[in-house]
Amino acid sequence: MRFVHSLFTIFIILILALGGLGLYTVNMVTKPSALSEDRLIEVPRGWGMNRLAHYLEDEGIIESALMMKLWARATAQGAELKSGEFMIASGSSMLSVLEEFTEGVAHQRQVTVPEGATSYEIVQILNAEANLTGDVILNIPPEGSLLPETYNYTKAETRADIISRMTNAQKQVLDKLWPTRAENLPFETREEALILASIIEKETGIGGERARIAGVFVNRLRIGMPLQTDPTVIYALTLGKHQNDGQGPLGRRLLSKDLKVDSPYNTYRYKGLPPTPIANAGRAAIAAALNPETHKYLYFVADGTGGHAFSKTLAEHNANAAKWRKIRKAQGN
Repeated sequence: MRFVHSLFTIFIILILALGGLGLYTVNMVTKPSALSEDRLIEVPRGWGMNRLAHYLEDEGIIESALMMKLWARATAQGAELKSGEFMIASGSSMLSVLEEFTEGVAHQRQVTVPEGATSYEIVQILNAEANLTGDVILNIPPEGSLLPETYNYTKAETRADIISRMTNAQKQVLDKLWPTRAENLPFETREEALILASIIEKETGIGGERARIAGVFVNRLRIGMPLQTDPTVIYALTLGKHQNDGQGPLGRRLLSKDLKVDSPYNTYRYKGLPPTPIANAGRAAIAAALNPETHKYLYFVADGTGGHAFSKTLAEHNANAAKWRKIRKAQGN
């Protein structure tokens, strides 16, 4: 009986010890850490649980690398470790930290490409984005082939990845909008739609004006009237390699002599659309080019409010232009 009683006592002690160890372990992995603020932690490709656990302990994010490794092995989470950047919230428990690196979503960064940016300008934006990896972009993508938007990305993505996504996004937008185009447009191809959309994009940043300005250019194309749009002349002079000093794409005002430059992009000298887009148009400008407003306007000029005054006759246009010159003179421009 004494032997049986001793075995029973040992059994009880083991149960209590294991229970105590279990409670201790659960407490270790679930209690809040001493991390006082959110931290962005990067897990490079190739890191294993051993290296990550010791790194987190050294950084004061977890209390015990050994405990994390044991818990990860016991729960089979160590094999699911992800690479990338992850945001660890202040006070996160060891369990929460482990779950972030095995089940969480990598931290997203953003790069914004403005509508109407040329391909050259977009390349400069991406090359300057320090958190993108990969070689700097040397080859300029075809004008008009990229969709300007705000793109989320992870630090593991390259500049070439973003260019590829922008190219695919532009194709998808055009694939979706092209079948919705109005009938009897004075152009026949998707490339021509992008050319017109790029001009619209450079002429106005006001959403409510895009379709109306598209209608002006469509009316001119139908009667064989030159488009006479300044942005095409600017493109003829720069080929999209615009200055970025806050003084406009030329670094100066467009002059009357500029309108005489001999270039297929100069729509003052040559009728019809220029040979390629002059910028990268957003989806709203593409939609406007494919579904222009129906009206009889042939002219438009800035009205001093950021928008434009539209007219059907040259006499009306000249009067509006005179008003604009007075406004510009009063502004000292």
